Amino acid sequence: MPLVKLYFSPALLLLVLTCPLWQLSQSVPVMSKGPVTDSCILYARALLQSISETLAQNNDTLFSGINCSEQIVELNMETNTASVCAPKQSTCSGIVKSEFDQDLCLKNIGEDLRHYYKFLSAQPDPGMSLGSSVLGSLRELMQNCFASTTDVVLEEAAADRPRTYDERLSLCKVLKGFQVRTITINRVISYLNSGEHTK
Repeated sequence: MPLVKLYFSPALLLLVLTCPLWQLSQSVPVMSKGPVTDSCILYARALLQSISETLAQNNDTLFSGINCSEQIVELNMETNTASVCAPKQSTCSGIVKSEFDQDLCLKNIGEDLRHYYKFLSAQPDPGMSLGSSVLGSLRELMQNCFASTTDVVLEEAAADRPRTYDERLSLCKVLKGFQVRTITINRVISYLNSGEHTK
């Protein structure tokens, strides 16, 4: 009988030690590869909020002489972020998407961020309205969540001269487009963080 107890005890001990690990491995969601963390969600939300607040202010410094709310949206058409980052089994575009390519999606988001950063940092910013809010939030998102996008030199805004009417109009349209794209980016980051794309 002592032999049975000795044989049974290590087997029972092994079972007890491995069961909680097995349950733990099942209950923890699969971590997504890439830069998607809870902090990235916060950085993306902060960016969206700063863009929305900047557009809502419709201040005289940024859009003097222009009613920005009446202007059309100008999106970055060099990327396919909206279609590439559509969730699995989505039918938004009329075509059912069967797979989700996370790497391609993140690459498109990175290209969008780089595009908007280059555009916004080249804008004259006499009142530092862009540099202190939108560019600051964009820089934080790029540096902390999309490190591959920081091959662009992250500098402060350009000259301190006043903007021309055409520059103010272009800024308004592009900023509205960036707001739309940032909504998409926020949804994608939340989707990736949830782990739904791995199921």
